[in-house]
Amino acid sequence: MANLFTRIKNVVMADLNEALEQKENKNPIALLNQYLRQSEQETEKVRKLVERQYRLKAEFTKEYHEAVKLAEKRQQQAEIAAKAGESELSQFALKEHQQYAERVEHLQASLAQINEQLVNLENRYEEMKHKLKDMQLRRMELMGRENVTRANQRINQVLESDTYSNKSYSRFKEIENYLERLEHQVNSSYYRSTIDARVAELEKNLKFR
Repeated sequence: MANLFTRIKNVVMADLNEALEQKENKNPIALLNQYLRQSEQETEKVRKLVERQYRLKAEFTKEYHEAVKLAEKRQQQAEIAAKAGESELSQFALKEHQQYAERVEHLQASLAQINEQLVNLENRYEEMKHKLKDMQLRRMELMGRENVTRANQRINQVLESDTYSNKSYSRFKEIENYLERLEHQVNSSYYRSTIDARVAELEKNLKFR
């Protein structure tokens, strides 16, 4: 048990910020994912130990009540045998009663120890679950920061990079030239389609002068 909690302390309760600083060359999110996987495994192990401790408690409790019941039964049988003059049977029942009474005392001590251990396990287990949740939230925070950083890098490339600026300027210039050519074509087509009508109108006006 001591070795298990030593591993828990080293793996789960480690200071994440310090770990990230010591391994700054690694991807912090990948590193955090590694710690999360390890902590999840350790948390699952402790969960199974807690469940096992509950089963042990139930078994000891069952044995305790059974021993109490048998001790009382042998006590009553010893008294009945003594009243009936069966001293040998009474002595045997009393001996059995003593054995069960000692078992009751032993099981009672074991149950007290198991309950104490169970409380300790539950407290550590809850502590581990909180730490695991903190690590999961930490991962979400890092992912958000990483997304913002990458977005800002792309924005800066577009706004500040000469290459992107030149490409953007060139593209806008191409579009502007295209629109000018298109406008010229439209105007030329308009003038060609209306020149006959305009000339005819001018001729008509000249005749009436």
